[in-house]
Amino acid sequence: MTAIKALDQAPARRGPPRWRTVGLQAFLAITALVWLVPLLWAAYTSLRPYSETAKRGYVSVGGEYNFDNYIAAWTDAEMPRYFINTLIITVPAVLITLLLASAAGFVLSRFSFRANLTLLMLFTAGNLLPQQVIITPLYRMFLELPLPRWIAESGVFYDSRFGVIAIHVAFQMGFCTFVLSNYMKALPSELNEAAFVDGASVWRQFRSVILPLARPPLAALAVLEFTWIYNDFFWALVLMVTGDKRPITSALQNLSGTFFVDNNLIAAGSLLAAVPTLIVFAVLQRQFVAGLTLGSTKG
Repeated sequence: MTAIKALDQAPARRGPPRWRTVGLQAFLAITALVWLVPLLWAAYTSLRPYSETAKRGYVSVGGEYNFDNYIAAWTDAEMPRYFINTLIITVPAVLITLLLASAAGFVLSRFSFRANLTLLMLFTAGNLLPQQVIITPLYRMFLELPLPRWIAESGVFYDSRFGVIAIHVAFQMGFCTFVLSNYMKALPSELNEAAFVDGASVWRQFRSVILPLARPPLAALAVLEFTWIYNDFFWALVLMVTGDKRPITSALQNLSGTFFVDNNLIAAGSLLAAVPTLIVFAVLQRQFVAGLTLGSTKG
């Protein structure tokens, strides 16, 4: 009874003041609106014919609205073919990156050896330099690789999708290895010890024990890597000469004329090009959010 009476007399815990909660929500709403305004304005512009914006101006309301810009962008830029090129580059690059990064992260997190920290720093150091700084040596390397003659003549690296995939894997693997190794370090070591006692090999421990537990960070990295590689324009422009092999970001160039640029048409093409990334995020949304919130709670 005394304990119950003491609890009744204890002051109730109060949450943050109402004005602070309302202020935080208003700040978040304004921030979200600021981020969405360019996208909403691009969608609005894509629905207007160029004659309307030329007459009324881009900052105007009213007039004619239709989907002619989307139809023109889809056909004039030959977007279906460039979508296929992009998937041929993006999907293998993401899968290879996650496979190699998860294997490297497993080794760096589960095995102790002298060069462990050095290797992790080496993987991380690859993300410190901007890609534009090493464009010249990489370009020369692709042209002067000491490859067998039949490989060099086949164009496996330069002016090929394989070369662009290799570049993306090399640049993205460091970040993925850093994230996955830190996550795997947090997993109990008793899992590997129990698997080892049961006779599981190192490969079996990696495939059957660690990888299933690493699904949240793998899903989060898959969304991020797909978005980054899908939106790449730089390396496709540098390493590809043949325009028919380039990804969707290069297809948008076909919508720009030499002496005239229809911004309404480019806005429609840009929104069409962004659809696959939205689909990937919608499919992996739950795993993506779970991967981002890892470690946010204890217990």
